[in-house]
Amino acid sequence: MESWFMTPQRFQDIAHTIPTNPGIYKYFDAQDQLLYVGKAKHLRKRVSSYFIKNHPSFKTHELVQRIERIEFTIVDTEQDAFLLENALIKEYQPKYNINLKDDKTYPYVVIKNEAFPRVFLTRQKWPDGSEYIGPFTSIGQVREVLDFVKEQIPLRTCKLALTDTNIRKGKFKVCLEYHLGNCKGPCEGHQSLADYRASLEQVRNIIKGNLQPVIQHLKQEMQQCVDHMAFEQAEQIKQKLNRLVDYQSKSVIVSKYVGSLDVFSLVKDGDLAYVNYLMVENGTIIQTHTVPFETHLDENEEEVLAVAVVQLRERFGSTATEMVLPFAIDIPESMGLQTIPKGGEKIKLLALSQKNVDYFRAELRKRQMLHLAGKSDEEKKQVLYQVQEDLQLPDLPIHIECFDNSNFQGAYPVSAMVCFKNGIPSKKDYRQFHVKTVTGINDFASMKEAVYRRYKRLQDENQSLPQLVIIDGGKGQLSAAMEAIETLGLQGRMTLVGLAKQAEELFFPEDQESIRLSFHGEPLKLIRSIRDEVHRFGISFHRKTRSKGTFKNELELIPGIGKQTAALLLQTFRSVQKIKQLDQDTLSQSIGAAKANLIYAYFHAKK
Repeated sequence: MESWFMTPQRFQDIAHTIPTNPGIYKYFDAQDQLLYVGKAKHLRKRVSSYFIKNHPSFKTHELVQRIERIEFTIVDTEQDAFLLENALIKEYQPKYNINLKDDKTYPYVVIKNEAFPRVFLTRQKWPDGSEYIGPFTSIGQVREVLDFVKEQIPLRTCKLALTDTNIRKGKFKVCLEYHLGNCKGPCEGHQSLADYRASLEQVRNIIKGNLQPVIQHLKQEMQQCVDHMAFEQAEQIKQKLNRLVDYQSKSVIVSKYVGSLDVFSLVKDGDLAYVNYLMVENGTIIQTHTVPFETHLDENEEEVLAVAVVQLRERFGSTATEMVLPFAIDIPESMGLQTIPKGGEKIKLLALSQKNVDYFRAELRKRQMLHLAGKSDEEKKQVLYQVQEDLQLPDLPIHIECFDNSNFQGAYPVSAMVCFKNGIPSKKDYRQFHVKTVTGINDFASMKEAVYRRYKRLQDENQSLPQLVIIDGGKGQLSAAMEAIETLGLQGRMTLVGLAKQAEELFFPEDQESIRLSFHGEPLKLIRSIRDEVHRFGISFHRKTRSKGTFKNELELIPGIGKQTAALLLQTFRSVQKIKQLDQDTLSQSIGAAKANLIYAYFHAKK
């Protein structure tokens, strides 16, 4: 493993020494915290791409700004790099890598490592040599399976130490479970270890959804009883067989022809991606799970799905040799065959998985936005009455609007406004603002302009005004918004409140104290959902603006300074703020005296 401390100049010096082998690279910040782990089949090309490109993504640009040290680990193959990257991400969870946002614990069925093993439910895995089957995403499903197993297959539930010595010495006596037929009495030697293990094998098959071997085994037992004229015992086995067939009919059987495979689908929504996983064994869906992943560097769908496939297969202990996917992904061939179906049973499976992930996202949005569309008018009004009472508003807030700024260092800011009517989004009334009168980053001035433009337009067109306006930000943004309202002469016509970003406190103009609404109350849920929606809308607009190239670096506003010069300066000095503080001599060393004079005069004339 090799390590270098990093500055832009230092990188140029050491770029030619970076290995060309496959491997992984780790980026650290000034506090020596691990920021990012990546893999590469050619380390030099991959790492150099971070430092020589003018990244369109502000997230990647921010990552590069923070890199102070780089470490490399060379491996033999791309597959080794993939596996090592996955292991390091799992262990350290770096800030800029794709993050699985699922901290739930899931139940397992454990077959205990002991003589005559017990079978029971647990949420903890211990390195005790026991066999753990799962995890399972539905606790109800696991309990149902275990209840069925208890009814069909007699197993012991006691904690006795059933060693050969103890059994031979007759230390134990059978309990009520034996007399009820729920246990065959291994404690007194009524059941051999071989017979008990045969029962455990049936349990494994049932839990894993592989019922056909169990059915076949019961049929053979029933036939043996008939051959020996044990008709009463044969009838008991027949009843078990019927219950097992009935249980199988309730399972989600896809097709007996598809065998065992994993199915994945994905939908991306801004910085979040949702992935659905169907685990199919012997034609039966035995697991279905949808989880969110958080992206940090504008990763594409293929990159997110590759991470999800590795993590979910590992988490759920999949051994399937085939994966059904919506598109090909870059993972080692050793993980199995990738199938992108065009028809047949597998395309139906993929469609089912996609249906699940779409439903998950829709339901999540409903919960996040306090989706009132399905409620009666009276129920909607009740929430709004609570908002009116808690905020002491003069009018019922039928019409609510919320403003937020979105910006990136050294570039024009944008603002966004969302509108809720009767407690639900009115998307036709959403508005986006390219801020026109502000140079550089000034949240207060940007907010003032957006609020002014919105209500000047409503005023000119004689449209109705909202009863409540939420300004996402602290007292500074609220004061700037009030200046716009006063300029328009609209004070008293609507109520403005500021929403503190972290503490979720509400501020009124001129008030010294904030208002804290009940954390679990409906009013705060509604206000929070409106705030989340304006964030989503603003970030989406900001990203779209950047991708179209309509965002210009502030340096490009300086007459005589073009894109190449601006990019060179940012690559060298990391931010516009730092460039503003440089003297002419330092600037001249990078871009020459003439351009340095232009930049220095531009920034210092403003002071």
